[in-house]
Amino acid sequence: MKRVLLLGAGYSARAIARALPAQTRKQGTTRSKEKAAELDDMGIEPILYEAGQGLSADLHSALEAANAIVVSVSPNTSGDPLLQDIKKGGVQLKAASWLCYLSTVGVYGDHAGAWIDENAECHPVSDRSRQRLAAEQAWQAYAAEKKVPLAIMRLAGIYGPGRSALDSLRSGKARRIIKPGQVFNRIHVEDIAGAALHLMNICANGIYNIADDEPAPPQDVVEFAAELLGIEPPPEIPFEEAPLTPMGRSFYGECKRVSNSRLKRDGYNFAFPDYRAGLKALFTDESA
Repeated sequence: MKRVLLLGAGYSARAIARALPAQTRKQGTTRSKEKAAELDDMGIEPILYEAGQGLSADLHSALEAANAIVVSVSPNTSGDPLLQDIKKGGVQLKAASWLCYLSTVGVYGDHAGAWIDENAECHPVSDRSRQRLAAEQAWQAYAAEKKVPLAIMRLAGIYGPGRSALDSLRSGKARRIIKPGQVFNRIHVEDIAGAALHLMNICANGIYNIADDEPAPPQDVVEFAAELLGIEPPPEIPFEEAPLTPMGRSFYGECKRVSNSRLKRDGYNFAFPDYRAGLKALFTDESA
């Protein structure tokens, strides 16, 4: 892929950009001039864009010239504003041979701790997950119309540099919340990037769970991070007494074990197959 366009060049999309070959022309959208300067420093050509406000001439041209397009823009109650802008703008996708939509395993909703794969029924609990599922379906219809392969990457809980249990402990914000039977999958941001690059190289089509091998109780992750830092973990807090935001509490309303077997069958090898490997690597890098 000679030209890759990152629509919504945030945390995950920037990691994808770093994983791309040096000779790739990388472009990315952002809403602020300050973040545009950051993208430029990273070797990503910035394009200012506010979803739902229509396409600029620069973004229209970038969409038509891109060989691969990665979408990481949030939908809202009225649908996916980016896709609506693309359709209104009459974009032709003249050069595109692959599309990618970054979604969430939240679209599955609650499965009472059972193992699920990409064939599991989706019954999302939160409004944001319902919006994601609707956006997935809209992009699937659009990709089919344009006859371009589309990989939907359903991401587990993202962690990585600056966004891990290590950082939460250092800042004093970590909580050891206990809800018996509760487990979550996680994914290191570098594995998001690695999986995206792999799927791009094979022009993958379909839905892929991007999740680690070991769904685990959240308190176990905090305890392991505290052990790495050589500090005592925060005290246990029963879930019913935890000072959680409505969004934070909604995460605990879903319990499932997400299988990544399809991604592995299609040839991807995880750099960080579980939270211990990921946190050890972060701790080593941050201590160097």
